[in-house]
Amino acid sequence: MKGKVLSALRSADGYVSGQELCEEFGVSRTAIWKVINQLKSEGYSIEAVPNKGYHITGFPDVVSASEISSRLNTKWAGRTVKYFETIDSTNEYAKKMADEGAGHGLLVVADEQESGKGRRGRVWSSPKGKMVAMTLLLRPCMRPEKASMITLVMGLAVARACKRAAGLDVQIKWPNDIVINGKKLCGILTEMGAEMNEIHYLVIGTGINVNIEEFPEELSDMATSLLAELGKRVSRAQLIQYCLEEFEKCYDIFMETQDMTGLMEEYNSLLVNREREVCVMEPGNEYRGTARGINKEGELLIETEDGSIKEVYAGEVSVRGIYGYV
Repeated sequence: MKGKVLSALRSADGYVSGQELCEEFGVSRTAIWKVINQLKSEGYSIEAVPNKGYHITGFPDVVSASEISSRLNTKWAGRTVKYFETIDSTNEYAKKMADEGAGHGLLVVADEQESGKGRRGRVWSSPKGKMVAMTLLLRPCMRPEKASMITLVMGLAVARACKRAAGLDVQIKWPNDIVINGKKLCGILTEMGAEMNEIHYLVIGTGINVNIEEFPEELSDMATSLLAELGKRVSRAQLIQYCLEEFEKCYDIFMETQDMTGLMEEYNSLLVNREREVCVMEPGNEYRGTARGINKEGELLIETEDGSIKEVYAGEVSVRGIYGYV
C-alpha cells in the first residue's frame, strides 16, 4: 500500500487529492492519511494543502521496499522486495528464502550488511546508508555449468545502470568486478543451489560503493565510489531500479541462447581486461598473457607468449595497472 501511494505521488504532475487516492486504492481517507504520515516519518517531504491534496517535494536516500517498489518498471525482477536495515548477508538470506520456496525475481536488500560475502570467502563490508547491498533470486531452467555466465550478465547490467544513474562510463573486470579509473566500484557474487543436471536456484549478490566519502588507507588505492568519481551523491534506490531494469533486459537476451552470444560484443567493449597484460592464477598454475575478450561461453580468452589461446573458465585474473598490479 505504501509503495503504491508513493508511486502515485511520484508520478503525479502536481497535487493528488486524497479522494483520488482513496478511490484508486479502495481505502478510507484515514488510511491514506496514515500512509502519508508514515512516509513523512521516513524522511519524505510531502505538502498537504486543503482542497488540493498531497504533493511530494523531497526524497530521502533510502532503499526500503516501498521506495524500490514505487520506482520499478520490471516484469519480474524485484517485484517482491525483502528489506532489512541491518543483515549479516543478503546472499545467505536469499538462499534461505529459496530453500523455503521463494519465487523467481525476489530481491533482498539491506541498508547495512555486516558479513557480506566476496569471492573465495572474502568479506565484503557494507557501511550503513552508503552502499547498494542486494541479492536477486533466480530460478532459471538451464544446466548448472552455465550458471557462471549470470555473473557476467549482472556485470553488464550494473555497467549500464551506472551510466544511467551517474553518467559515468565504467568498465568490467572479468569475471565479477566493476571498475572505474583503475579502482573497484562493485563486486558481484553468484551462488547456486543445484544437483548434477538441474539448478534449483541462483542468488546474485551485488555490492556497489555509492556514497562513500573515503576509504580506509589500505583500500584507498584500490576502491572508489560513485560519489568520489562524480563529486555528488547518487540515489541508491534509483541505482537499484536501473540495475534491475537493465538486468531483466540482459537476462532475457541471455536466456534466448543461454550463452553470451547476444551480449558478447557490448560486454567486450567494456572489458578492462581486453588487450591488456594479465596474470592468471589457477590452482597450482600461474601464467601471463594478453586478454583478447570473452567467447560466447563467457570464458576469458588469453593469448600466451607462444601465440596459443587459453580459455579461462574460473580463477583469479589480475590486470596490469588495476588494483596495484604493476
